[in-house]
Amino acid sequence: MGKEGVIYRVAGPVVTAVGISPRMYDVILVGKEQLMGEVIKIVGDKTIVQVYEDTSGVRPGEKVVDTGQPLVAELGPGLLSSVYDGIQRPLPVLRDRMGDFIERGVSAPGLDRSLKWPFTPVVKKGDTVAEGQVIGTVPERAITHKVMVPPGIGGKVDMIKEGKFTVDEVVAVIGGKEVRMMQKWPVRRGRPFARKMAPEEPLITGQRVLDTLFPLTKGGTGAIPGGFGTGKTVTQQQLAKWSDAEIVVYIGCGERGNEMTEVLTSFPELTDPKTGKPLMNRTVLIANTSNMPVAAREASVYTGMTIAEYFRDMGLNVSLMADSTSRWAEAMREISSRLEEMPGEEGYPAYLSARLSEFYERAGRVVSLSGETGSISVVGAVSPPGGDLSEPVTQGTLRIVRVFWALDTKLRERRHFPAINWLTSYSLYSGQLDGWYRQNVAEDFPALRNWAIGLLQKEAELQEIVQLVGSDALPDEQKLTLEISRMVREIFLQQNAYHPVDTYSPMSRQYTFLKLINRFATNAAKAVENEVPVETIANMELRNRLAKSKFEENIEEELKAIAEAMDKEFEALGGK
Repeated sequence: MGKEGVIYRVAGPVVTAVGISPRMYDVILVGKEQLMGEVIKIVGDKTIVQVYEDTSGVRPGEKVVDTGQPLVAELGPGLLSSVYDGIQRPLPVLRDRMGDFIERGVSAPGLDRSLKWPFTPVVKKGDTVAEGQVIGTVPERAITHKVMVPPGIGGKVDMIKEGKFTVDEVVAVIGGKEVRMMQKWPVRRGRPFARKMAPEEPLITGQRVLDTLFPLTKGGTGAIPGGFGTGKTVTQQQLAKWSDAEIVVYIGCGERGNEMTEVLTSFPELTDPKTGKPLMNRTVLIANTSNMPVAAREASVYTGMTIAEYFRDMGLNVSLMADSTSRWAEAMREISSRLEEMPGEEGYPAYLSARLSEFYERAGRVVSLSGETGSISVVGAVSPPGGDLSEPVTQGTLRIVRVFWALDTKLRERRHFPAINWLTSYSLYSGQLDGWYRQNVAEDFPALRNWAIGLLQKEAELQEIVQLVGSDALPDEQKLTLEISRMVREIFLQQNAYHPVDTYSPMSRQYTFLKLINRFATNAAKAVENEVPVETIANMELRNRLAKSKFEENIEEELKAIAEAMDKEFEALGGK
């Protein structure tokens, strides 16, 4: 048994080899074209390899080579604005080399070896450094890239240089070991950190339904399940564009080619609202379409997570979008069936939940080895067939994530966007974020949020009665409840992602909107007590003015004017 062997059996992307003695997850080069694969099972003298490329024409007897190395991600300057496939091959480089369709057996380094980066040391010769410590900086697009000591290396700085270097040139010698700006890390193993911290600060997205009703924390985990066309991709794009994270990692995992094309063409054109520069300057895209080999789809989520962890270790807040984890699970199901494993529910492997947990558990807010505080917030899109939320991937995800943004087909049909159902969605972070909201937004913000959620639940109960007896049979108080909840839905929860003003709503504005609707409700309740008809209240000019205000360019001034006019308008209604 050695480093070279032969193919014994081929079953789609799964190849069985004999004559080698590898370790689990070693990278194996398969066949004449040296197709890249990974060891996923070892049975006696037989090694089972999942191949990341199409295996058409590969046959038994062809050579296999054990590289002795696991699948690694290349980490260093040059990651930002890159577009990779599932195993970190840069797609623009591959396209320049062979056109629009990727041929088999090709490889390209994840980081450009020809570019020179200006390296400025922050430690000097003779200093003692530990693993993870920052030894120098490189300016890269939207951030200052921190060059860290790779895990497993530490000791005295024997040599360190300043100047322009490529990523694979030696910039320092530490404890007798050479250190480059680039480091490699196995994608299936989480990068080490000093300690994990409780998430206690929200990831502000500028989307009212998310920030106010169902907040996600920096370092939190969330899922967006929804059927076709409900707005998963648009919601994730809004999060990528507007969330207050410094770095965005977007994984297109097994999505349709046209949807991925939309992402790849729209992202470079998006402007970062904070800097006015292209959003791509702080984004890494991983594109793995549904017609690409399934094994690479399975690897893509780990590659993306490893890149996110690298930026987290620099003390940056990273938001990671996985679109979609259902396609990843389908890849696992296909590989599992090829291995002839005992299937679980709906044919998925029995370890589906464990794999989902492994992925989401790598999110979090941590103190890195260098003492910096960074975070990874993970939002996974789930595409349940037919919008059925009871299927295994959705249910497995729900057991792990703490935020659930349920997209609803009925809301989409009513053209209510974002189509997030306020009755089935939830956030388990709401309670622990109340202190932050009281301190940074307003003392009564949590109470206002609870009032809005309670009102929407009352509306759902009343709608059942309305369907039986009609709205005219309701008493005035309940008619008013329906009217106010309609205001919450149409004015507050609905948001136009493509309108220049309404696309982003800061927390102060979200509070003002909700406060004004609550004040309107209080005044309206008094007016109903004074026998003012609910229809008169519903048709007030002030109500229409409030609805239109979210599209006004001078929105803050308009909201102030509405607040000043509200009490006078209600007084003018009269009553008994």
